[in-house]
Amino acid sequence: MTQQNTAEGTPAQNDHAQSPEEALAAAAVAEADALAALTNELAELKAKNADLADQYLRAKAEAENARRRADEEIAKTRKFAVESFAESLLPVLDSFEAGLAVQEATLAQIREGSEATLKQLQSALTRHKVVAIAPAAGEKFDPHQHQAISMVPADQEPNTVVAVLQKGYLIAERVLRPALVTVAAPK
Repeated sequence: MTQQNTAEGTPAQNDHAQSPEEALAAAAVAEADALAALTNELAELKAKNADLADQYLRAKAEAENARRRADEEIAKTRKFAVESFAESLLPVLDSFEAGLAVQEATLAQIREGSEATLKQLQSALTRHKVVAIAPAAGEKFDPHQHQAISMVPADQEPNTVVAVLQKGYLIAERVLRPALVTVAAPK
């Protein structure tokens, strides 16, 4: 048994007793394994990079398409924004034309037709959130909704509305036209 042990040697002895060729071959195999691992990793990274580049291009195209669709929608909205408002004014136009078509109307008929047409117009404006600004006499002057034409001496508090010369209008709580007013002057 001792001869067998000496000839075969122990496993620890076999590791140390490697010839230079075997060591070189083992190093080459280890280097080849490392190179194969790096090559695989490079291939995986290239595939991942290609996938990310594709995802980026798709996302960029999607964003451009969304922006183009939004621009088209905005253009369409601007173009047809007054369509609903114009539709509500058509009955008013019809009433005016019908009133002018009557050849021998009495003053009372003209007044009645004008009042009915005015109600139609006011209704159309109200439907579209166009509201009159008509401050009452004595109401405090509001520079955001009123435009003072002049200051006049009056028997009321200074900086209050004396008279409305022309109504103003709000559209959806935004001033479309300020009311033209005269304001009480300081005493």
